[in-house]
Amino acid sequence: MKVHCFRLEPGTDIKVWLENWAKKEKITAAFLLSCIGSLSVAKIRYAGKKETTTIKKPLEIISMNGLFSNKRSHFHISVSDAKGKVTGGHLKEGCIVRTTAELVVGELKDLALENRQDAATGYPELRVKRKR
Repeated sequence: MKVHCFRLEPGTDIKVWLENWAKKEKITAAFLLSCIGSLSVAKIRYAGKKETTTIKKPLEIISMNGLFSNKRSHFHISVSDAKGKVTGGHLKEGCIVRTTAELVVGELKDLALENRQDAATGYPELRVKRKR
């Protein structure tokens, strides 16, 4: 495993940045080890919902995790507001860094992560392949 550390600056869209980085670097398998920081806007899809909820206020990133590659991404995030109320769900495009986002990413060089349509769930689901 190779470890990467990044600091994203204010105004950066976290999801878009990670996906673009994976494409640019041809990352075939990666996961978030850590993410802390703050957001000015969060776009989250809650469990069982189709629509995305937008939260526009200062938020602290409590946790963020996920698997991603140059072909797919799946991230979850938990954030808290100024009163300590925590919410979370699927990270969507439009989560904008307020002051900083500090990320530690693990790259798995011998694996490739892709999506494959799953007949049981009806969704494209994770497929892991070992590189030769």
